[in-house]
Amino acid sequence: MDDCPIQIGSMLLTLVDPKPGHEVAYNRWYERDHFYAGCMVGPWLFAGSRWVATRDLKALRISDGRGEVADPVDAGSYVAIYWVHAGKDAEHWKWAGEQVHWLYSNGRGFAERTHVHTVLFDYLTTAYRDADPVPIQLALDHGYPAIAMIATDRAEGISEAEFSRWTKQAKALSGGAIANISSWRPQPRDEITANAPMNLGTGTGGPERTMQLAFLEGEPKKTWGEVSAYTEEIDTSGLGRVCFGSPFYKTVVGTDTYTDQLF
Repeated sequence: MDDCPIQIGSMLLTLVDPKPGHEVAYNRWYERDHFYAGCMVGPWLFAGSRWVATRDLKALRISDGRGEVADPVDAGSYVAIYWVHAGKDAEHWKWAGEQVHWLYSNGRGFAERTHVHTVLFDYLTTAYRDADPVPIQLALDHGYPAIAMIATDRAEGISEAEFSRWTKQAKALSGGAIANISSWRPQPRDEITANAPMNLGTGTGGPERTMQLAFLEGEPKKTWGEVSAYTEEIDTSGLGRVCFGSPFYKTVVGTDTYTDQLF
């Protein structure tokens, strides 16, 4: 947007499960240490937030049965999302690769967790509901109560640009609870991500994959019908097939809220 000169270049999306019995310890370690030491203090990363899927929200998930993103479909309780400044991506990810190894070497990792889907994404575009919207650059800080993560494999011959144009005209953005839908391209594993000190979970998806994040206004169990209708609209459009979809609450920072509702 013209009045927001800070531009997003890429995103880290990391979907993780604590091992049962370690929910509180994991939540506190992540938000009191790793959220900052592993990400926020790094160069050119300018926004981050955490979101959580309780067992009730996991029951709403959408899957095409191939085990894409979350395998099994109820894997992955916490997702952390970070924006990196456009044009500075390489500098940040180089720092991040070195930093995570330093943290693990100095006893500041957390072994009792499983990465379900940890991937870097390039930013493509955002479709908005409102004529004067909250810019996507501010979305992680705005205070949305929930998000939806939607992974689509586009049909053969359907470009990212064509799918993005279609999204802007989708019925989902016609005045309901979905404030915006941003689109992202997964980055293949590279020297940095392939050498992470942990297994990063399911694959990135191929060149046909578009990951979308929908920021939601309202309680996600009540608004999920709108997201589900959007995924059905994709599936019937001929443009692609939704392979995974999930709602998440915003975490309540500084508390253990939801840690007893994950499994």
